[in-house]
Amino acid sequence: MLKYEKLVLGELETNCYIVWDDETKEGVIIDPADAATEISDEVQRLQLKLLMILATHGHFDHLLAAMDLKLMYNIPIGVSKLDMFLLKRQKETAEHFLKHRVDTLDIAETDVDLSNAKNILLGEEKLKVLKTPGHTPGGVCFYDTSGKLLFSGDTLFAEGGIGSTDHNYSSMSDLRKSLRELIKLPGEVIVLPGHGEEDTILNSSRRLGSL
Repeated sequence: MLKYEKLVLGELETNCYIVWDDETKEGVIIDPADAATEISDEVQRLQLKLLMILATHGHFDHLLAAMDLKLMYNIPIGVSKLDMFLLKRQKETAEHFLKHRVDTLDIAETDVDLSNAKNILLGEEKLKVLKTPGHTPGGVCFYDTSGKLLFSGDTLFAEGGIGSTDHNYSSMSDLRKSLRELIKLPGEVIVLPGHGEEDTILNSSRRLGSL
């Protein structure tokens, strides 16, 4: 069975999730928002064997610690190639929005292209990679089918909140299609978003109404 721990990191209070198989202790980091040392300290406390860094999408506030962790643990970064244009300029974008210097590295390429991935294996368990474009072209969610957990990034938030589409590369029509697929999941699935508190698919679908 998969377990997870949430860390709220960075100036935009982004949710970073450490997810692992309780039997093998194999784990991944989903959306390493900031503070690589804090994340690493928690990984060490849990005595995990990290396999990969995963990104729900390419926005800087979800990935500021990714390169540091990649170098610390010698593990690959998984992100959709459709969002690589965002990662290649994350330092510039972060400094523009945060209004101060950011000590990070742009990510020049993805080690694992999530646009082609179906599952991420952790011991005998797996995270299913769901393609959910809209907020960004390469947005994905990670679905733990056995534990009924959905790591939804900035696609779906608590109480039916949805990702913004005010960027020139965003698409409301694509986001609606993605949300229609997500709300088909079992109602008891716990939604673990990129910001804010958790919810359930049932509650989210009630609040979203017709898409």
